[in-house]
Amino acid sequence: MLIYALKRLGLAAVIISTAMAFLFAMVFLIPGDPASVALGPRATPEMIEDLRQRMGLDRPIWEQFWAFYTSAWQGDLGTEVLSNRPVLDVVLEQLPFTLALIAGGLTWSVALGIPLGCVAAVQRGSFADRVIGVLSVAVIAVPSFVVAIYALLVFAVALRWLPAIGAGEPGNIGDQLAHLILPSLAVGLGWVGYIARMVRASMLEVMEAGHIRTARAFGLPERQIVYSYALRIAILPTLTLLGIGIGQMLSSAVFAEIVFARPGIGKLVYDAILTRNYPLVTGSVLVTTAFFVLANMIADTVIGALDPRVRSSLNS
Repeated sequence: MLIYALKRLGLAAVIISTAMAFLFAMVFLIPGDPASVALGPRATPEMIEDLRQRMGLDRPIWEQFWAFYTSAWQGDLGTEVLSNRPVLDVVLEQLPFTLALIAGGLTWSVALGIPLGCVAAVQRGSFADRVIGVLSVAVIAVPSFVVAIYALLVFAVALRWLPAIGAGEPGNIGDQLAHLILPSLAVGLGWVGYIARMVRASMLEVMEAGHIRTARAFGLPERQIVYSYALRIAILPTLTLLGIGIGQMLSSAVFAEIVFARPGIGKLVYDAILTRNYPLVTGSVLVTTAFFVLANMIADTVIGALDPRVRSSLNS
């Protein structure tokens, strides 16, 4: 298991290094002078040149990349252009809001998707199975920003059940949770369909296994067979799907944070792109990339710990 975990960690380091190279290249290829855009049209040439030197834009491209690469691995993501603060500090201030949003989205997707998938598998071919199948495809097809807009209009504007914008009053957990319900629903609703379909397919396969037939032969209650024996095995592919889902939820969080005027990494990146604040863009994207890779690594490690076949296939 230790060898398996170390291999996953090494693979994660390679992925992050490759992502850093692509990220630097994409930012460098964006047309326009970042210093001129950041300072505005009234900036003097002296001000622009001073900012270019502070951002390192006057150095050769390979020196810029090497400085970015080595500093990033040491935890230094540069200095934010407008406030002259460390980029890492700015990103870490906004990261908890995005993590809370993703956690809420995962809660919606797991709490609704797993029970729906179990019901569809146990009642295969029934009316409930067909309804769950249609609903799963429907919520997958609806974009997250559409869910965010309609959730805002219906539950916040028309019915006034939930707050519309913001992240809640600091220190007030109840108010923060109330402000989290609608954005997390917009982020996690599409993954309810994915998880329900994955759980249904896995459950149908597991329910035909020999140990399930043996449990039925011993007269165990069907509910115990489903939730204690079948679901425990069928849930393993869903863990991998959740690892991928975290990355998709990070992209959906951008729309949710903009629609609901919430602070977070997505809103931070959006504002930084508009102002051409390149250090903040690269730092924010790099942190979210590392978080996505780490989430997948944890999911794979958990699956390897629960299923020896997975880690034996990688170690072979």
